[in-house]
Amino acid sequence: MYTLRTILCPLWLIVALLSGIPVIARQTNTVSLANDQLSLKWSKKANGYQLLSVSVKKDGQWIALPHPSGAYTILYSRQLPDSIPSPVIGANGQPVVFPEPQYRYLHGTWKEATAPVEMNTAGTAYQLYPSAVRKEKNGLVFAGENAFVTFKASWQLDAAFAGDVRVQLEVTVKQAGYYSVASPTLVNLNNTPIQWATVPGIFQGNALNNNFINAFAYGHGLPDKPVVIRERTISTLASIITTSDAISLAVVPEPGTGRDPWQQDRITQNNWRVGLSHMNRQAQLMPTAYHPVLGEEGSQQQKGNTIRFGFRYVLQPGDWYSVFKHAVEDIYRFSDFLALKDTRRSLTDRILDMQRYGTQDSTSMWQVYDFEGSSIGAQRYLGGVHDSDKDALKNSDYGAMWMMARIANDTVLQRTRLPYARNFKLKQQHQQPGFFQGAAAGQYYLSKSKKFTEEWGAYSEPIGTTYYMLMDMGNILLFEPNDTALRKELRLAADRLLTWMQPNGQWVVAYDNATEQPLFTDVQDLRPTFYGLMIAYNLLKEEKYLTAACKGADWYISNAVNKGWFLGVCGDARFAPDFATGQSVQALLDLYELTKDIKYKDAALKAARIYTTSIYTHPVPSLQPKTVKGIERLDWEISQAGLSFEHGGALGSANHAGPILLASHAGLFVRLFALTQDSLFLQMARAAAWGRDAFVDPATGVASYYWNAMNKGAGPFPHHAWWQIGWITDYLLSEATLRSNGQLSFPRGFITPKVGPHQTYGFAPGTVLGQPAELLLKAGLLQLDNSRIDHFAAINRQQKKLYLVLLNNAVKEETVKGVIQYKYAALNGQPALKAGLLQGNFIASPDQQGFTATIPATGIQVISIDLQ
Repeated sequence: MYTLRTILCPLWLIVALLSGIPVIARQTNTVSLANDQLSLKWSKKANGYQLLSVSVKKDGQWIALPHPSGAYTILYSRQLPDSIPSPVIGANGQPVVFPEPQYRYLHGTWKEATAPVEMNTAGTAYQLYPSAVRKEKNGLVFAGENAFVTFKASWQLDAAFAGDVRVQLEVTVKQAGYYSVASPTLVNLNNTPIQWATVPGIFQGNALNNNFINAFAYGHGLPDKPVVIRERTISTLASIITTSDAISLAVVPEPGTGRDPWQQDRITQNNWRVGLSHMNRQAQLMPTAYHPVLGEEGSQQQKGNTIRFGFRYVLQPGDWYSVFKHAVEDIYRFSDFLALKDTRRSLTDRILDMQRYGTQDSTSMWQVYDFEGSSIGAQRYLGGVHDSDKDALKNSDYGAMWMMARIANDTVLQRTRLPYARNFKLKQQHQQPGFFQGAAAGQYYLSKSKKFTEEWGAYSEPIGTTYYMLMDMGNILLFEPNDTALRKELRLAADRLLTWMQPNGQWVVAYDNATEQPLFTDVQDLRPTFYGLMIAYNLLKEEKYLTAACKGADWYISNAVNKGWFLGVCGDARFAPDFATGQSVQALLDLYELTKDIKYKDAALKAARIYTTSIYTHPVPSLQPKTVKGIERLDWEISQAGLSFEHGGALGSANHAGPILLASHAGLFVRLFALTQDSLFLQMARAAAWGRDAFVDPATGVASYYWNAMNKGAGPFPHHAWWQIGWITDYLLSEATLRSNGQLSFPRGFITPKVGPHQTYGFAPGTVLGQPAELLLKAGLLQLDNSRIDHFAAINRQQKKLYLVLLNNAVKEETVKGVIQYKYAALNGQPALKAGLLQGNFIASPDQQGFTATIPATGIQVISIDLQ
């Protein structure tokens, strides 16, 4: 029954009653949420409840964040927002043509990135404040309305994490149309000095950049516009800002809010359910999340429908990385993923299968051609290459090729591959005196036009000389130190890099082959080009190369690492940031090992933390059944979590193809864990490497390159098998060193070109439990009945000892039965199993060729065998 009191009650009470909120007898003007680490206070103003203060305790003192707000924002459009891209206006006031016409792979992605919804200009923004509040035992419930919506917002402190505030929004629409709900603005950080900000996988830095293309397409600092970013290339669903007071503020959508990239039986990578920004709609610096996204799934609503959006704010002292780890590990439960993995094909078996694939003419697409008086050999490349007529050839991981020839004593490789690959490398270099002498002539050889060319244009990059001359030649010379022709060409390449280096230690991105003038002057060479000079110093021992490498590294630290600005090496993506960032981590660590200058180690760790944002950590993997090309898979089997980008951001291939399976960073991340004890590195390495069988071609052991290809094998990229052999070996041997506390250690060579930081092995003996030993990996030497157990071998021929190294790549104890085959000339005769157990539980069978071993979770066992 309605009474006069009801009719005359204030608007806030009506709103509360209509929203179904139990109300208190008397509204208070001030309410708060607080614990011993965090305090939020609201005060009732004329237009509703606004935040009076937001404070975080640091070192025993309360630090107040500037300009508290508390405003809610609703985006509304009566019609479906259009998708016509907004022009990017340059400094001259004219539209900028970007990307240029030849970058056909990027045009659609950039048009999407600059459409009105992404640019946050679509629809109309309505800002409002709650008019009512109710105190509950676990928090506060606010309510409010405008002409388009009524809303209820439940705020509560997270009992498990003192710096987290969980918010649940329920928005009921009053008019039909398209809606998007933004997370409320806690504070306005405009004109406030910041230490760092990031939307992981998109951009990072410590300042706004008014060059919109550089900021949004390349991630060079923060865009000066409130762009709304698709979750398909956000590696971790968070937006984070750290103030100059070292107080970090983030917004993190609750798990399940974002899109599932493979929803049931088809790819849904491009679905867009949550958007993130470093700004709110009013262009105020404040981490902001949007759900649903205007014009996308769930945004079209009829009168009376309710939108629900759950997220949390994280406010705590410390840098961005601590909040990032909290989002990854605590909120999105990244470490739980390893327990789901059930490997059906060991990584070692994949190496051996790919070795066979790479040495069979029918599968490897190996070709030999006469070129300038030499027979040069490489594998066919069926992707896009400048000036090609489907006749491009390429070799990838020279270190892996020479490694497998050595440790497997592969005579097919030794006789039919390596000599021609070596000739290919020699002919790949400009020999004629002049501006380009010593530089790489291009990644690819075109057999019809009989020339070398770069991937995406007639230009030469200094980093191409580091890659295809110094890295490749350097790795060969580790195995063939007396190859005087290669040594001569390596010096020529190093001297070219020296000549091209500018006085401040910088290189240009590329030179036009016709005019010799710099190209791509809109960006800087924010890549580890300096590493080539370090290789030259290692092999030639001339101080000038080390001095120049340090100068180049110093420039790189100041202009790339410290600013968070990086450049990639994929020409078809116009050098969008990619795995070259991971390479720079290993390059700086190697320089630290040479010089012992701590600044290189510190810079490497800073870059490594940034590179973790190239790894997907969402959605949370599960046991949900799915179907892939008619095959039943569980969600975790095809999960993107743990996989890295080729290139992400607003421009990269991950937008449509998803991440890649080529996890070159895995070994480096294991080494970083050993160096820092930061468990995220180790979890990410294992998540990338273990149990990726759904992407592996059963016949060849080759994993697909892009996630969206699922299990197509090498496809048009047969040379990728060598990169996969390289990174898997680097990962397994890095794990062996870690798990044995350094008692197993093998020298690492130089980084491989282009795809990441993995390094080569097998050119020199290492140590196993204090004894010298050479790596050995021979098909059939050891047969195991448990695919979760990987293995390598090592041999000391002088002492006639064989070591079998078993790695349990699972998070629970595993038992394995093995059979050792001895009939290999490389093992110097018929052995007998004598030494028995060195680590773990081991039982020899009566014939002394079979054994059973029990290996602890993520453990290692080394079996020593005396050879008769």
